Amino acid sequence: MSRVTAVEAVDLDESGWLLDVGSGEPVPDHRLHDYFTERLTPPAWATDIFIYVHGWQTSPKAAHRTAERLLTLVHGNLAAAPDTYPSLTAEGFNPWAVVVRWPSSSPLTPAGYRRIRDRAHAMGARDGDGHAAHILGLLLGYLDAKRTDPRAAPVLANRDGQYLHLVGHSFGCRFLCEAVQWAADARLVDTLGWNAAGCSPNRPFTADSMLLFQMAARRDAFLSLFPYILPSDRHDGAPLRGPIVATYSRHDRATGFWHLRAEQQPGIGHSGIGPAPAPMFTTRLLTPDEQYPLAALDHHFVNIDASDVYVRGRRLNPAGAHSDHVRPESAHLLLTLADHSR
Repeated sequence: MSRVTAVEAVDLDESGWLLDVGSGEPVPDHRLHDYFTERLTPPAWATDIFIYVHGWQTSPKAAHRTAERLLTLVHGNLAAAPDTYPSLTAEGFNPWAVVVRWPSSSPLTPAGYRRIRDRAHAMGARDGDGHAAHILGLLLGYLDAKRTDPRAAPVLANRDGQYLHLVGHSFGCRFLCEAVQWAADARLVDTLGWNAAGCSPNRPFTADSMLLFQMAARRDAFLSLFPYILPSDRHDGAPLRGPIVATYSRHDRATGFWHLRAEQQPGIGHSGIGPAPAPMFTTRLLTPDEQYPLAALDHHFVNIDASDVYVRGRRLNPAGAHSDHVRPESAHLLLTLADHSR
């Protein structure tokens, strides 16, 4: 029986540093671990931990609400078609979510879009004053270390009994990719791996899946911005058990029309991941009554064409379908990744 999904929050300032959710003040460096312990210890009943990082034009309340809506859809899909997710049905599925909130509001103009693009890059970049990669990496490392013993949860296959899933939208996808790439330089804990992942052991955390909704980044971002997210001659690779899955829709004007003018090429959210350091597999976003075979998702990179599903935008909103990812089809993809992670 599924529990009511709990959604907790983490707030970042414009530099990517952690803020106390209660006071709004920066958490001192020496207090980071204590803060995570006080606020973000995964509950023993949780089988899956979801980290959701929102995108452009999202208030803190809206970010929290979006995470709740996605996981409500997840519960609905699982209840309506339990046989579609056999591992989740057999082992139980009780998600617990942490939504990462950051200052993403700007005017709905090309200049406003560029402002948040630049802010997201500055917050996440490791070669400047940005702290988001470091803070998210520490958060993920903390959650990985605190996953409960398998005997305390219905999941027995995972090293610590609970699965960790990364979910981003728009510019929030950049923060997750930066955090995962940050971890390519650190070696602390053992990890497991999917067949295609090839991830190396001794990482500060292990992510079981990574789903990027309508990513606001250049199509070549996995060559130009995140070149070490997979194993290479220079790095052993980041701690991803599962694939990097990205949705795209031709109706996403924010990462299409606007991104084309800002960066001289459309974004991943409009046209999918382009050149990448590993082969690409492309498939379409399926309805909840269609099953994804493991072979369709067990790759380093997977493009999901959502052009037939992500079609809606708010009236007169120039971003188009950029935020149309809160759908049963999206919940189906989330559930499938969780199911295949077992």
